[in-house]
Amino acid sequence: MKHLTILSVAAVLAAVSCSDAKVSLVWGDTSDRYDIEAAEEVVEKTPFRYSVWKGEKASTQAFLSSEMDLAGVEVSVTDLRNGSHRISAEAAKAAFVGYVMADVIDPDRYSQCAWRSPGQYDSLMVADVIGIADTMDILAGTVQPIWVSVRIPADAAPGKYTGRLIVKGDNFSRCTLPFELEVSDRVLPEPSDWKFHLDLWQNPYSVARYYNVELWSKEHFDLMRPVMKILADAGQKSVTATILDRPWNGQTYDPFGSMVVKTRNADGSWSYDYTVFDRWVEFMEEVGIDRQINCYSMIPWALKFDYVDGETGRTEYIDAAPGTAAYRVYWSQFIADFAQHLKDKGWFDKTMIAMDERPEEAMQAALEVVRAVEPDFKVSLAGSYHPEIEKDLYDLCIAFRESYPDEVLERRHNEGLVTTLYTCCAEAYPNMFLASDPDEATWLMWRALATDCDGYLRWAYNSWTVDPLKDGRFRQWPAGDCFLVYPDGRSSIRMEKLIEGVQDYEKARILTEEWTASGNEAKLSALEDALELFNFETLTAEGASGALSAAKTVLSD
Repeated sequence: MKHLTILSVAAVLAAVSCSDAKVSLVWGDTSDRYDIEAAEEVVEKTPFRYSVWKGEKASTQAFLSSEMDLAGVEVSVTDLRNGSHRISAEAAKAAFVGYVMADVIDPDRYSQCAWRSPGQYDSLMVADVIGIADTMDILAGTVQPIWVSVRIPADAAPGKYTGRLIVKGDNFSRCTLPFELEVSDRVLPEPSDWKFHLDLWQNPYSVARYYNVELWSKEHFDLMRPVMKILADAGQKSVTATILDRPWNGQTYDPFGSMVVKTRNADGSWSYDYTVFDRWVEFMEEVGIDRQINCYSMIPWALKFDYVDGETGRTEYIDAAPGTAAYRVYWSQFIADFAQHLKDKGWFDKTMIAMDERPEEAMQAALEVVRAVEPDFKVSLAGSYHPEIEKDLYDLCIAFRESYPDEVLERRHNEGLVTTLYTCCAEAYPNMFLASDPDEATWLMWRALATDCDGYLRWAYNSWTVDPLKDGRFRQWPAGDCFLVYPDGRSSIRMEKLIEGVQDYEKARILTEEWTASGNEAKLSALEDALELFNFETLTAEGASGALSAAKTVLSD
């Protein structure tokens, strides 16, 4: 059974009200995706009841189609009423879902980490971007998804609320779809207080290029605000900062630059300018992302280290492998100065020197430099599990197919360390490509819970392609691998499904604490059984929706 993702629709209210017989508007499922020209395939889903918590974001999807062309179509949501109680329409949002060009996932290989030549893979249009336009013209015989979400106010009175989705246009009579929310007395904390450690890497350089504005200008920061606000509202914990040029060797369309200017003066001394770094971190704190700062990287993929020649003003590079004298000189002086700057700003305790997918020997060499200069500097790694260096890593994230030893997980939890998992192009599924099953995004957050991890990491939040609103395909990796949101603060089905999973994680965590305190072994056992379904074998055989249905049932009973 597929869930309508938290937003319940009463069966007695399910019938659509469209006076024009040529127009169809039906409730669907948040994991439904249809070909844009397959209106005849749209299936009306049977509504069901599912309680929501106060503070929760609830989402569902409707589908509009017509036998005639529709002009000037607009969508909206009414207030939600519960007797004298009301949830304002301002807490709700109805938005058109736009189609984006994607390519298929290679069915003959598990890992999708490979160069994708133009035309090598079949392409398709995938419904993903939420809020593509305020008004649309819809061609006859096409499918237009409509995403509906409601953020339940934390002070909402419990009870049954009813509202309506309204669709109107220039050349047809208004259509409405009624829906119903059963608001429980439970409260989900604010996203900033969620325990789930979400770490989606941000790319400010992509925003500047897309809008053609000056990097780090006021206009640049203003344009980033709605994009990063989505991330803050998802409970993001980490700021992605770069302390050298091209830490990933320019793998994205918009390479990351250094947020710190490192100058080697004529007398051989070094000086450092943290102006951009400080502005970026302070901006993200204003947005609401202030738990952790991950600084990439002491081990770039190309092993080239930038600096400004104090005499010529030109940017130069040092080639140095970890463990060499040149490497130690370059980083030792920086680490000492950077640590003092962070202490002056009050950021030292939450800042990580961060690396990703680096060999154990290189990591040991980097750790040696850090520990010799500033023993208390925290270090993070997203990569393979290396038992020899695990205790040196405050923030450790390993690939989806790997696992932590049970005793290591327990000790890290007791010590308050961050322990998470990640996916990238190496997983054909579960994943968040444009062509992925949307339920897989939710499934991955449950997988973190099932494996006793603190959260989830993904390498790209907004590393946009040339024109992401039209084409998500990239020269390397399946379409959508580089980004989860779109320009102008537009979310996506994939991002909303991820948020759904993070909320589920928080609800399960809160309920588990209650059930443990009260000795409710029946509920604890039921949840444990449901979590057993979040394994790769079951996912391969059955897909993501079955495990999600079973797990959500435990939370809602």
